[in-house]
Formats: sequence, C-alpha cells, structure tokens
Amino acid sequence: MPSAPRSSIPWHALIVTALTLALLWWFFRSVPLDDVWAAIRRARFGFVATAVLVTFQTYLVRAWRWQALLRPIGRARFRNAFRTTVIGFTATYVLPGRIGEVLRPYLLARAEGFNAASAFATVVIERVLDLITVLTLFAVFLLGRSVAVGPDVLWGGAAAAGAALGGLVALIVGARHPAVLAAWAGRLASRLPGRLAGVAGRTVHTFVDGLAVMRRPAILLAAFGFSVLLWLSIALGVWLTSRAFDLTFRFDGSFLIIMFLVVGVAAPTPAGVGTFHWMYRLAVTTFFGASVDTAVAAAIVLHAVSFIPVSLLGLVFLAQDGLTFGRLRSLAPAAAAAERAPVVGLPVPPADGGLA
Repeated sequence: MPSAPRSSIPWHALIVTALTLALLWWFFRSVPLDDVWAAIRRARFGFVATAVLVTFQTYLVRAWRWQALLRPIGRARFRNAFRTTVIGFTATYVLPGRIGEVLRPYLLARAEGFNAASAFATVVIERVLDLITVLTLFAVFLLGRSVAVGPDVLWGGAAAAGAALGGLVALIVGARHPAVLAAWAGRLASRLPGRLAGVAGRTVHTFVDGLAVMRRPAILLAAFGFSVLLWLSIALGVWLTSRAFDLTFRFDGSFLIIMFLVVGVAAPTPAGVGTFHWMYRLAVTTFFGASVDTAVAAAIVLHAVSFIPVSLLGLVFLAQDGLTFGRLRSLAPAAAAAERAPVVGLPVPPADGGLA
C-alpha cells in the first residue's frame, strides 16, 4: 500500500513571515504609538495627496520606458504596457516570491504576440538601468553636499558615480558587441561558487541576449533618460511625503533616502514591509535630525503612498481582465518556463543612432 504523500512545509513563506514580524517589532520597539498617531494626524495631507499622484506618474514613466526597450521586438501599445506593469507590480507586492517580475513580461508577450523570453530580457535591462540611475542620483546628492557626511560616505559616492558611468558605458558597448560582454561576464560568473555561478550565468545570458536583441545604443540612452525621470518622480514622492511631516531637507536629500529604501525593498518581505520602514527611519533620523516618532509616522505613510494606490489600481485591472491572484500563481510556472526559453527578437541592423 503506497504511503500517503507528505505535506510540504512552506519553509520559505514561514521564514519570510518571521522576518517581516521581527522587523516590524524592531521598527516599533520603544516607540510611543500615541505620539506616532498624533504625528500622522498632524501631517499636511495636501502634500500626501500630491505624492499619491506623483506615484501614479511613476508607473506611466515605467510604461513609456518599457515601450522604448521593447521597440526592437515590436511596437507595444501603451495600454498593454501600462496595465501589465501595474498588474506585475501588484503581484510582486502581494504574492510571495516576486513572481510579478516574470508575470509582467509574460502577460505583455501574450497580449502583443511577442517572444516572452525577449520581453523578459528587457525587464532585466530595466533593473540594470534602475541601479545605474540610483547610483547616479546618489553621486549627485554627495556633490551637492546638502548634508554633512564623513569621508567614507564621500568615497562611497565617488565609487557610485564611477560604477554608474561604467555601467552605462558597458550597456552601450554591450549593445554594439554583445558577444564581447558575454565572454567578459561569463568569466566573472565562472569564479563564483557552484550553484551561485549557475544562477549568475543564466542571468548574464538573459541580459546579454536582451542587449543582442536591441543592438541600438540610442534606445538604451532613451531608456536611461526615462529612468532618470522615473527616479526623480520617486524622489519627489519621498520629498513631498517627508514635507507633510515637516521634515524640511533639500530635494536632493531624497536621493540619499532612496539609496536606503532600495536596500530595504531588496529584502524578501512582501511589499518591503518592515525593511522599507526601518530604512526610511534610519535615513531621516541619522542624516536629517528627525525625531523617532515623526520618522516612524512618515515611514508608515510613505509606504502606504508607495504601495497601496497602485495595488488598488492593479486589483481593478485584474478584475477587468478576469484574473485573480490564484490565476496569476497558476501562470507563474509557464511564465518561468518562457523566461528560460531562447530569446528571439526581430532582425535589426547595426546601431544607426535612431529609435525607429
């Protein structure tokens, strides 16, 4: 008689839940909640409402940037690029495992008839452009010297500027000569330990394939321009929400906060819960002299501004398309398989400097 199948314990979900609860406990530890609630009630919600509108604007810019990156594959309609962007981020915020990152290009590819692996490759390039842009803005903040920082932070800013410039040059060169970049990156990946080398190798392969599909540095430069606009919009949302709590620092101070927030949301907690809050609190109390209760209140509201409105819009789009979170989870294996499939792009000539 065959034995009953053993129930699998969702260790990953348990670990993430425990991490999230621990971070929230640490975030609220020794904080008078009555003072936090009083700070939220005193907030100037005109600034908060404007920050919500700016947050929606960031998703418009994300869709425009994605359209630019997709041009060598095909002409994606703005409606589909915007809707799948919002749905993908909503899935990432709500569902475990960040499956929105693979669902977003998969859903767009189905809607537009694109090769899904080629669409996924553009998402990898998006993430690299995001990193380059955040490092660039951090370097701009340090050049502005709006906040006194130590020499170690200044050296870090110089390194960030160098890494950003080097990354942008590598993207442009890689778009012209993807095989050279593939060989160079492959040698670096081979030096990593076993399983990590395999993961890094697959990521590099997808990234280089994406550059090979594009072949036009002008597209990358246009996408970088959209990336700068995107992160300036994100910075504006951070600055406006902070101003709502009378945290008055120069606009470029939000570039420093973004560096902290990017580290925070990299943790595998749902929608950055706990890590987002802690990193914002750490940044504004360390560099801008905010009181703990004001920092905690502002972190809670900023997190809500950043994640709740777009998630509600994503729910609307899901309902309109007849999709549920359960359906999205069932699509995840097909999306992951499509991600690993060979990248196919439309044949394009060597770089000619144009976007057409």
